[in-house]
Amino acid sequence: MNELDEHAGEAAQHYAAAYAIHYTERDLLGALRAYGQVIELYPSAAEAQYSRAQIRNIVDLVVPAAEQLSSQVALALEHLQPNSDDSTAGAQ
Repeated sequence: MNELDEHAGEAAQHYAAAYAIHYTERDLLGALRAYGQVIELYPSAAEAQYSRAQIRNIVDLVVPAAEQLSSQVALALEHLQPNSDDSTAGAQ
């Protein structure tokens, strides 16, 4: 087994464990943390994409849609606002 296959197997095992926490144990907080670990450890693996989708499912379940939208708008505004430190750097 090569290193790529080994990492794919590890990612699948971690995702399966997170999925079990989510759907078998019904521990949403534990699942959220476990999915986050999958993303952190295997960011380019298919299981990271699956974990992102499961995190969105959990968010949709526990966070009201209006609150999600207001948070997303606030985040977008934060990223669109010129940073005062950056605005002076380009003005030389």
